[in-house]
Amino acid sequence: MGTVTIQEVAAYAGVSSATVSRVLNGHPRVSAELRERVLEASRALGYQPNRVARRLRIGSSTSDVVGLIISDIENPFFISVVRGVEDVAYANRLSVVLCNTDESPAKQQMYLNVMLAERVGGLIISPAPGSDYQELDRLRQKGIPIVLLDRRAERYDFDTVQVDNVHGAFMAVSHLIELGHRRIALIGGTAGLTTARDRYEGYRNALEKAGIALDKSLIKQGDYKKASGYQLTLDLMQLREPPRAIFVANNLMTLGTLQALQELRIRVPQDVALVGFDDMPWSGQLCPPLTAVAQPTYDLGQEAGRLLLRRMPDRDAAAQTIVLQTRLIIRESSGARLDKEPRHE
Repeated sequence: MGTVTIQEVAAYAGVSSATVSRVLNGHPRVSAELRERVLEASRALGYQPNRVARRLRIGSSTSDVVGLIISDIENPFFISVVRGVEDVAYANRLSVVLCNTDESPAKQQMYLNVMLAERVGGLIISPAPGSDYQELDRLRQKGIPIVLLDRRAERYDFDTVQVDNVHGAFMAVSHLIELGHRRIALIGGTAGLTTARDRYEGYRNALEKAGIALDKSLIKQGDYKKASGYQLTLDLMQLREPPRAIFVANNLMTLGTLQALQELRIRVPQDVALVGFDDMPWSGQLCPPLTAVAQPTYDLGQEAGRLLLRRMPDRDAAAQTIVLQTRLIIRESSGARLDKEPRHE
């Protein structure tokens, strides 16, 4: 079935197109009987007004629709982030259009073109690796306020909401060091993303503070997907001196690490201690329950929504960066509850 037109609604209701337009635009000089007839016809036909055309008719450049572009819809991290954005939007009578890039700059560019064509009122985006921030700046220059979510731009000043990834990783690795571990591996994230660089920095800082030399053979670069966590764990455990502890930089790669260790019949934490970045609702149900860095995901979404609302009427204000704190949730996978005394290697 094609798009229902205003003329079809008018014919169904037995009124003029002008009357339909007045009803749909809330014009006060329409009788209750005509208003109900038009609304019933709209419902029966499934008519959806063209928001862009309406804005052009009334001369408005402000939309009640905002865009939300996330990088990986399969990652549970984004579930409560999206909910946080949507709750703020709904409370302020805004609708959210959700798009997923699959970490693809080309797919992201397609959605940016859509946002521009639809003249959205604002955009919240978790940029894909290799993003062209000049393109984001172009949208901003054309009047679309932009907030970066989780990942920041290095050479452009955008409003940004993120967590303290450096400190989160530092806490995770320091926890393993306090348990006596010295040979600690890192399965890091996608090169070029600020989250990956920050979590590497936290890892390195914790080793440096403890006087542990950086061993590049223990540092592996993943892509935030389960398969990379799996393969890189296999690679690590084939080293002549495999690690006694592993810090994994996101939730999906942690699942891959657990799968690899299980297949190799390596016990966690008795043989290898494990700490992940991202505390998911199912982290406590894993076997063993996962020690993890918890991010305030719902708060991330809410703060991004609020920051966009502040930006929409004030396009020329200085860019703001909001940094939220992480927490380390200690469970059995790191060995903390099994070792009453620190284990030294």
